[in-house]
Amino acid sequence: MRRAQTGFTLIEILVAFAVLALGLTLLLGTLSGASRQVRQGGDAGRAGLLAQSLLEERLVLLQAPLQQQGELENGRYHWQLAVTPWQDPQPRPRATPQDPFAARLLHVQLDMQWGDGGPQQQLHVASLRLVLPPKLEPGQ
Repeated sequence: MRRAQTGFTLIEILVAFAVLALGLTLLLGTLSGASRQVRQGGDAGRAGLLAQSLLEERLVLLQAPLQQQGELENGRYHWQLAVTPWQDPQPRPRATPQDPFAARLLHVQLDMQWGDGGPQQQLHVASLRLVLPPKLEPGQ
């Protein structure tokens, strides 16, 4: 009578290594996808901060019509700013005279694009800004 030998066969070891390799492949794929999403989230957050600071910086210059464009951070972020007078969707009758010294609403639109190897992602910001009339000197 032969005694049963204990241990693993070669086929069992190969199957175990195949399952381990498959598990590691799935794990590494998940980690690389997560790191890509973290980087894209950071880029989008940075674009939001840059858009906010750009609007605050140009707030003094807001006049209609205005078209400007430029780059930030060595060309990584491209932006376009358009300022136009706001058009009322339900205009008032023409008989109403407009006061040239009244406050006006301006439609501000800022588009930012960024991405590796060319613009692949974008941020679109649209807002209304109230512009006060210039102050008059006494006697004008």
